[in-house]
Order: sequence, then structure tokens, then C-alpha cells
Amino acid sequence: MATSSPERAIPSIAILGSRGIPARYGGFERFAEEISVRLAARGVEIAVYAEGESDSRERTYRGVRIIPIRPVRCGPLSTIIFDLRCLIHASRRYSVIYMLGYGAAIFFPFVRCPLWVNMDGLEWSRAKWRWAGRTWLRVMEGIALRFARLVICDAEAIETSLRKRHGDSFRANYVPYGATIEKGQPDDAVLAHFGLTAGGYHLVVCRIEPENHVLEILQGFLSCRANSSLVIVGDVATANRYHRQVARFASERIRFLGAVYDASVLRALRFHCAAYCHGHSVGGTNPSLLEAMASGNIVVAHDNVFNREVCGEDGLYWRTFVDLGARLLEAESMNQPNREALGTRMRARVSERYDWEKVVDRYVAFLREEIERSVRAGASA
Repeated sequence: MATSSPERAIPSIAILGSRGIPARYGGFERFAEEISVRLAARGVEIAVYAEGESDSRERTYRGVRIIPIRPVRCGPLSTIIFDLRCLIHASRRYSVIYMLGYGAAIFFPFVRCPLWVNMDGLEWSRAKWRWAGRTWLRVMEGIALRFARLVICDAEAIETSLRKRHGDSFRANYVPYGATIEKGQPDDAVLAHFGLTAGGYHLVVCRIEPENHVLEILQGFLSCRANSSLVIVGDVATANRYHRQVARFASERIRFLGAVYDASVLRALRFHCAAYCHGHSVGGTNPSLLEAMASGNIVVAHDNVFNREVCGEDGLYWRTFVDLGARLLEAESMNQPNREALGTRMRARVSERYDWEKVVDRYVAFLREEIERSVRAGASA
């Protein structure tokens, strides 16, 4: 099947659970954009639900319908109510609903159309949640597994964890995120804009949260007296305690660029860095990590089952900030032939395991299964 030809006789699908596209927040938004645009290019009728204000109107982005739903601001319940409103709206208009995350799973039993759920990472283990939040998410995880038509895990380690804690009563499918290996060298003008030089900085791109170990990365960088500087792409503008702790490290050697969503800028920053530092610890396959690998970066990653699954033997791993400092020095001292060989292996791993078109093939197959199931149900009625 040629990836450029339209797909026929497949249901319409709505993606819920992100803040919308183009991606302006985190991993779910990045995934929603990449997968929806590619499905639309294959002729699939697809919509992404997004947070929108009262004057927002439906629009189209690269063939994808964007449906804005106005959020209700009511503290911890805001996200759950927003997801409920999206579920109600989508179930009336689309034949398949794909929910990213399971925080609103309490409503899943009432959804009558086929419901797919992306389980994300171990959401209940994130440091930001207190006891009540963790308990809620653990319960929602179980409900989602029971009532979803299709359970999708973006990492094999997530599927293993779910089966260990919930048994084999649900249908789980491992479908990773993807990345694109760009040809050619990005524009050096991006570095000049930020006052950077090629190979003269280590890079972090993430949401600034405790489970992404940004503080440990900062401490490790300072402990090793690295020759390069450290550049952090992530928003520290909010007034929470962790952001304040992180922002105190700003200096001539530690640069905070804020949130950057321009794909060409991010590609240039990755391409020219000395090493990419990845501190994520509770998620599955992280899009930013895949994009660093697709750039041929040396990856200095937090040592956990998710990152080892993605990077394999070619990652440089750390558990403490002291380990991190040693890995950064190792990256700086690596000669050019070894750097190029490592980058080639990283790109090859992306091509083999994390190619977006292969990922889309899986989703098209799932949609075809829904058609076949519907036909069988109609024949037996």
C-alpha cells in the first residue's frame, strides 16, 4: 500500500486529551499533530479537539479539523470536565474516539462508539500529584483498561507494567511514537540568534517538572566543570516552587531559552549540540528523545527502563547528578569518528523502530479492524 494514496472505507476519528495542534505544550500535543496530519494525508476524516475561548471557531490545519472546546476553570476538576465535554461532543460526530490519557476514564463506560485509549506513562507516579490525585489516577487506569476497545501503549515497558498490575484481561497494543530524519544541515543562523556556537553547548528540551530531573541535570553540569555551556528549552515563567528552584541556576553558562515550538529552531539546536540531556523518568517513549536521536545526538539519558528501551546500548546513562557529570565529560571528550558512528546508529534505530509512516500504518490497520467489526456486527444482527 502506498502511503500517499487515500485510504478507503475507514471510519472517521477524533483525537481528544491534548491541548490542541499545532503543538504548543508537550508530548501528547506533538503526537496529536504528527499522527493526525499523516492520517489526513491518507484520506482519513480526522479531528483534534483543542482548548478554545468563546470566540474560537472550527478551523482546518493541514487537512485536520480543529474543534475548540471552551475550558471551564474550576481547579483540579477543570481537565476532567473539559474531557467530558469533548467526549460528549465527539461521540455525536465521529465513529471512533481516541483519548490521550485516562484521567477522565470514569466517563468511559457511557461512551457508545469505539473508544481507544493511549495510556501514556505512569501518570499516577508523577511528583506533582498528592495522595488524592494519585489514588484517582490509579482507579482511572483500571477503568480505562476495562472499558476501552483498544489500549495503546507507546512503550513496551508500559505494557509490561500494566499487565503486571492488572493481568491480561485487556487488549494491549504497543505502538510507539515516531520521528523524522531530516536531510541536510539546519541553518546556523539559529545559533547566532541565541549567541551559541556549534558543539559548544549541551541541550535540554522538556517541560520543567521534577520527574524530568531538571535540577539534577543542573547540579550534574555544575559538578563536572564541563567545557560547554548548558541550554535549557522549557517554560519557567510560572510561579510554582520547582520552577523557582530551577530558574535560580541561570548564569552565563546556563541559559534558559523559554518555551520554543518552532520545529526548525529546535532542529538546529539539537543538530549542533555537544550532547542531548534527557531526564524523563515516568513516561513511555518521549517525542523529544526520538527527535534528538533522529538528529544523531549523543544522548545522556536518565537510567530507567523507558529510556533504555528507546536508546538501547548507544545511550550514555546516569542515575545521580555525579553520574551525569561524568557522562557529560565523556560526551565532550569523544572524538569525531566515534561521535559520527554513534549518531549513525541512533538514526538507524529511529528508522528501524520509530518511523512515523510505519506508526501510521498501524493506526490505519486499527481503523480497518473497526470497519470489519462493524460489518460482522451488522451481519449477525
